[in-house]
Amino acid sequence: MVGNAERVRGSMFGLAYGDALGAPTEFLSYAQIVRRYDLPGPMDLEGTPAEVTDDTQMGLAVARAVIDARADAGAFTAERLTPLLVNRFLAWWDSPENTRAPGHTCMSACAELAAGRAWPDATRRGSKGCGANMRVTPLGLLDGVDEADRCGAAQLQAAITHGHPTALAASDLTATAVHALRTGAPIPELPGLLRAHAEAQREVYRGDWLGDDLWRGPFADTPEGFVARGWDECLAVLDRLDQAVAEGDRRADPCRITGAGWIAEEALATAVLCVLLYRDDPRSAVARAAASSGDSDSIAALAGAMIGAAHGIDAWPVAWSERIEYRAELAETSAALAG
Repeated sequence: MVGNAERVRGSMFGLAYGDALGAPTEFLSYAQIVRRYDLPGPMDLEGTPAEVTDDTQMGLAVARAVIDARADAGAFTAERLTPLLVNRFLAWWDSPENTRAPGHTCMSACAELAAGRAWPDATRRGSKGCGANMRVTPLGLLDGVDEADRCGAAQLQAAITHGHPTALAASDLTATAVHALRTGAPIPELPGLLRAHAEAQREVYRGDWLGDDLWRGPFADTPEGFVARGWDECLAVLDRLDQAVAEGDRRADPCRITGAGWIAEEALATAVLCVLLYRDDPRSAVARAAASSGDSDSIAALAGAMIGAAHGIDAWPVAWSERIEYRAELAETSAALAG
């Protein structure tokens, strides 16, 4: 039986391992990747340390904000979490280590935050890039938070930079996937669980976390219509996921049906596909996610976070923990999230 602490550690380190495996392949074509690595893809980390990208850096930023919000056992609310997230995002934005091809949306929104704008004014309302959900893993690993607050916080951390309704829904769905696997859901059941969650949340606007103004704009005339647009796009990509799973092709580009992963819902779906294709082989799952024609580091980071939550830290080669960049921070935040 895999314990919670091992699952949390497996997920946080899995996020970083996938990120590091996918970084060298992110801007290669599928044919180039296959020629370089064969399949299932890159099976070992490169370099010492094995460098990660902004995916892991921002995942750690979210983790630290969440840990700080829970530090004195106070209520887990938007009022507590929002300034902590903003401060951590700004620290990342201004860091000399922020040299890993960070996403334009995250950078431009943070520039507005640094100029003193409130987050609803700073966010990029038209963006649903995968920067919204590649960093949300810690919220799926947090214990002692009910579903409504986990969903609200997952959407909030996305909304601070990515204000599109699909960015919010995909981030909520990603945290839900990590949470379900961490708490013992069988991997083959994941698509059905995600679909049920999306259908249940379809018209739930979490105003206590998002405020009263985010929904106002070009997408809908009501809060319910705003969120429904995001959930409908997620449900559509889950349809494509079902098609890809039914085909079960381990040699085709993982992005072929579920998408290249530059946008949030496609990053989630393509990562889930790789986890399903190699549900009993975590190392091959992240290698397969890294061997993809799209946003390989983000797809592999999400795949690593999910399958690491299912299998625990023993899923990964022991030697990797000594080589991965930010290993001390990953260990520290894992221990704090696990309680």
